Amino acid sequence: MTLSRASFIIPDWPLPGGVFALSTTRLGGSSGGAWRGFNLGDHVGDADGAVQANREDLRDRLPGSPVVDWLSQVHGNRVVELAPGRGEAVADACWTSHRGQPCAVLTADCLPVLLCSLDGACVGAVHAGWRGLAAGVVEAAVAAMAVPGKELMAWLGPAIGPTAFEVGPEVRSAFVGTAPAADRDATEACFASVRDRAGHYLADLPGLARMRLRGCGVSHLYGMAACTYSDADRFYSYRRDGQTGRMATLIMRCPTELYRPVGAGSARAKPCLNRT
Repeated sequence: MTLSRASFIIPDWPLPGGVFALSTTRLGGSSGGAWRGFNLGDHVGDADGAVQANREDLRDRLPGSPVVDWLSQVHGNRVVELAPGRGEAVADACWTSHRGQPCAVLTADCLPVLLCSLDGACVGAVHAGWRGLAAGVVEAAVAAMAVPGKELMAWLGPAIGPTAFEVGPEVRSAFVGTAPAADRDATEACFASVRDRAGHYLADLPGLARMRLRGCGVSHLYGMAACTYSDADRFYSYRRDGQTGRMATLIMRCPTELYRPVGAGSARAKPCLNRT
């Protein structure tokens, strides 16, 4: 089960003490029009003032109100290490061991993946669209964190679901054609043929990501069955709407104490003694 507070989703996974994670929805916020709600993307045509207000609202709800160094995402496999003051970087995954430094990715159908070492000393976030996933962004992120896969846990956030993500043969080939022999059948099973549309498939993006994570030795896998395409009230979806907003999924080591977000009517995050 995944818990919701106001416009945020609090992942339900056994995080070690001192680590905080959340995923936003489109609920609430200052944006209007095609971006109605809590849009956090500043590259999608929304009014700058609305995006800034939403980002400030998010920041105020995080432990210690830290600066979020947003990535410039390009559907690739580059991973960057974040440290306070680094600023924006072109990458699709990030990680850090610094306290008070959020790792965040923006999505609107692509799969957000959060990573955390079992001891809580290292955290990361991955933007896993099909291109990045096929290019090895998950493997690159695990390698960059330099933590054995068996000592990592992963949480898969809201993304387009396996009954909505229709793709062509090039997408299937990008995965099936490069899958290890031992994973070939399981990879093919992530693509269901679409009736009356030869060469078209329904792709299971989370299923493909779980396979990639297991290939890295990550067996502590968690997530939620939420389809961004099918739930227009809660989620932005680029595939469904074209021009739309972006949601954030982030993880961080808390500065000192453990925190949790409070309801929509309160501006600041409050300390709590136990996240698990």
